[in-house]
Amino acid sequence: MPLVVALVDDLMFLSRIREAGRGAGAEVRAVRTVDAVVDAVRAGAGLVLLDLDSQRLPWPAALTALASEPAATVGFFGHVHAETGRAAVEAGCTLVLPRGAFVQRLPSLLADPPRRS
Repeated sequence: MPLVVALVDDLMFLSRIREAGRGAGAEVRAVRTVDAVVDAVRAGAGLVLLDLDSQRLPWPAALTALASEPAATVGFFGHVHAETGRAAVEAGCTLVLPRGAFVQRLPSLLADPPRRS
């Protein structure tokens, strides 16, 4: 079962991600720290999901720590926070999507994660 890491603090949205993970045959593990993200990637997680709207979770530091790791990173943000999306791209996020597009593409992202370039 593929492992997906979610740096997400919205519990309702995390539940939605986990449900999509079950449908795609993936285990979604929620984490809250950079060390936990890196540890999960080193344990085999191939995809990291980042809530770019979170003010509590360290997604910028996670992107920095993952720069030399093989996992793909997908960040999502509220459509009114496009600047945050641009900052994540500049920080090395593999794919950045507005939340609505992320929700629509989530099943395919979990089944076939983007490739890190």
